[in-house]
This record gives sequence, C-alpha cells and structure tokens, in this order.
Amino acid sequence: MVGIVLVSHSGPLAVEVATLAAQICGVAVPLAPAGGTPDGGLGNSAELVAAAISQVDQGDGVVLIPDLGGSVLTARLFEAPEIVVADVPFVEGAVAAAVSASTGAPLRAVLAAAEEARAFRKL
Repeated sequence: MVGIVLVSHSGPLAVEVATLAAQICGVAVPLAPAGGTPDGGLGNSAELVAAAISQVDQGDGVVLIPDLGGSVLTARLFEAPEIVVADVPFVEGAVAAAVSASTGAPLRAVLAAAEEARAFRKL
C-alpha cells in the first residue's frame, strides 16, 4: 500500500489531519504526521520527515503532502522515483490520498487523486 506523510509547520496540525484522513478512509492506511520541530516547536524537520517516510514505506511508494512554504522545501529534499511531493490543499489532499491508497491504488494514482482535490468545490 502507498504510504502518506503529512509535512506541516505544526505538529498538532499534522497529527489532527492524519487522524481525520484515517477516520474518513476507515482502513489502516500507512499514514504519518511529520510536523513541527523535534523539540515540539513550529517549523520543519528533515529528521522527522525521514522518520515518517521510514514508518509508512511499504515498498509501494510514498506521497508527501506539505502544508506551505518551508515544508514544501523540506519535502522536496526527499523526492525520488518512489517518493513524490503532492502540490495539493493540505486537508483535502490528505483525505483524497488516504482514500485512494486504502483501495490499493498505485503511487501515481494516489498522487492523481490527491491532485484532484485542488478542484473540489464546497458550494
């Protein structure tokens, strides 16, 4: 199954979005938050992202979903053929990626599902 890492400036935000996505998809998707700094502060940590990637990587690829600014730069440090960065809205992209991954979809399909979240309308 494709893994998903939520890269945020805020540890609590990453945890809550991961919880929401996991609850909505209802299946045990390999999903990990990587938010804030190792000491619990606001910011980004390549160390936390690397650990989260290791945690969720089951051999089918990993989608990194950053929230904004510096988290995008941190996520891009890990880009590889099997690790992709999704340019998507943080919450909607995380939910769409988790639901897609829960079906056993391959990496590119999970990324595409997350990217479709950019066009979701609320009204």
